[in-house]
Amino acid sequence: MPKERGITVALAGNANVGKSVIFNHLTGLHQHVGNYPGKTVERKEGTLHFKGYTIDVFDLPGIYSLSTFSTEELVSREYIAAGCPDVVINVVDASVLERNLFFTIQLIELEAPVIIDLNQIDMAKNRGIIVDHEKLHKILGIPVIPTVATKGLGIDNLLDTMISVAVKKKKIKPARILYGPEIEERIQKLTSLTKNIDTKYPARWVAIKLLEGDSEVTRMISQLDSVIINRAELLAGEIEHIHGEPCSTVIAAERYVIANKLAEASQHFEAPSKVAIAERLDTVALHKIFGYPIMLALMLSIFLGIFTFGDLFSGFLNSLFESAAMIYVTAFGIGLIPDLLWGGPIAGLISGITVALPYILPFYIVLTILEDSGYLTRVAFLMDVILHKMGLHGKAFIPLLLGFGCNVPACLSCRIMETHRERLIAIFVTTLVPCAATSVIILGVVGKFVGIEWALLLYGFNLLIIFLLGNLAFKVLPGEPMGLIMEMPPYRLPSLNVVAKKTWLRLKDFIFMAFPLIIVGSFIIKILEVFGLLDPIGVAMSPVIVGWLGLPAVTGILLIFGVLRKELTVIMLATLLGTTNFAAVLNPVQMIVFALVAMLYIPCIATIAALVREIGWRRALYITSFEIMFAMAIGGIAFRLLSLG
Repeated sequence: MPKERGITVALAGNANVGKSVIFNHLTGLHQHVGNYPGKTVERKEGTLHFKGYTIDVFDLPGIYSLSTFSTEELVSREYIAAGCPDVVINVVDASVLERNLFFTIQLIELEAPVIIDLNQIDMAKNRGIIVDHEKLHKILGIPVIPTVATKGLGIDNLLDTMISVAVKKKKIKPARILYGPEIEERIQKLTSLTKNIDTKYPARWVAIKLLEGDSEVTRMISQLDSVIINRAELLAGEIEHIHGEPCSTVIAAERYVIANKLAEASQHFEAPSKVAIAERLDTVALHKIFGYPIMLALMLSIFLGIFTFGDLFSGFLNSLFESAAMIYVTAFGIGLIPDLLWGGPIAGLISGITVALPYILPFYIVLTILEDSGYLTRVAFLMDVILHKMGLHGKAFIPLLLGFGCNVPACLSCRIMETHRERLIAIFVTTLVPCAATSVIILGVVGKFVGIEWALLLYGFNLLIIFLLGNLAFKVLPGEPMGLIMEMPPYRLPSLNVVAKKTWLRLKDFIFMAFPLIIVGSFIIKILEVFGLLDPIGVAMSPVIVGWLGLPAVTGILLIFGVLRKELTVIMLATLLGTTNFAAVLNPVQMIVFALVAMLYIPCIATIAALVREIGWRRALYITSFEIMFAMAIGGIAFRLLSLG
């Protein structure tokens, strides 16, 4: 059988253009997430097989330029220039063509092998924007493929074109991007010098970046030839003298003029068909008064829906496994080995399936729908005023909401914050958000056995704690909050296929990360129980667990294991007790205190690792220690206040 030939492809473009949808459509389940070497910037990699070719796809961060204003922009241009992908697919939102072409111009200047994926042509048409992709192709000299990624339209054509460019060496002759005469003259003068030095970048691109004052390029060239740096400063000064503006501003303005001319030449407008509906939705959804009760009602409905589904599904699964337990005893009898196997790994697996999955699965589905529909950014806009009280802006709500799914990606997504101070505050408050594993405890214990109103009160109390501690952190780390600059994507009807894939990828991570720990942890707990070691450990921890928190001594051991995964606390409790009827062993006050402590202390070992990677081990240690002590303090106070009633 002939060996498949390899192709390397990079997806590049602005945020919210559908890059992730295309990536998921291309790679399906054959993908993973990592960091660029030496950088705390996430990159997605995936593989697909198409017509005898193995295609490795790299989804670069969503950026708006190839400058060095952010780490994402720097690593993207380094990968395109030094990683030498066979093809760079520039994903462009057809409904905002001019703004997207600003980035396309820079890719062409970098002399990358570019294909334009003109995505979301259906959304553009609904807004009355018709893009002539053939005309855009003729003007730019590079392939332009129209697609609707959410429906899979045009993807095969995109892949065929990719192969033609990468393997069959289809000739691409990009149009040369020319600036105004006074700028072009100085670019040419500087290019005559930069072409004589050896860099991984094109000589003309280096010349432009030197005129813009790009810090990385300036540093690189200064090590090779300081004369060129002096010449670049002189030429940039001449441009600034002519225009009365910094040279970087002048060049950026020229690019926008070029992008405007390209857009005007390749698109025309018709009467919109659906944009009026979207505008009417936004007048309500983003209203400064009505927007908030709508948002709260939606969030409340989501959690009630998740609880209702989880409760019913959990009960159904429990009834199935109760029958399985009887079959197991009949088949293997009663004894040390059968008891260890059932009470340890098997019971742990069953508890994970019955206690955790019924609540986590619907949450991931809802989170994906919120992301893909475009409403998530509307919520961020609404939350901007509130988050400013914590020294943050509305974009911080995105990692906060992601935290309800998992604190690890939520911490990593805090990179969208512009300053180190904002990023640090955002990471801190994000670790206080009850993740899906914690929601298993809140909904599966308090909601189910005490009442859903108490579960909702715990969520409300958690939001209050986040606000108060965030405000305190803002005062400890003083500074003015940044203004909100955020793209508002159009409303979209989420694709069932995309929602299913994203949900499965998130659920798969949970299953492969959590279930081995659940099984091993349950087995360890069972061994400790069999050999009589639980009681001594419980006695050692009883001053805090029993005396201060008012909980059974055994829960101290479970809280320790909860540092591995939060849901281990309740799953292993069910394993240890041999029942998921927690009302038989805990009174309502104990259930609330148990859930409250689990909700407030550090999420899990994976979150601690993410903290170390993002903010260093020292700050990670401070946050971890504070949250453990804070959780214990609040838990003890809550036990005494609730016991009064």
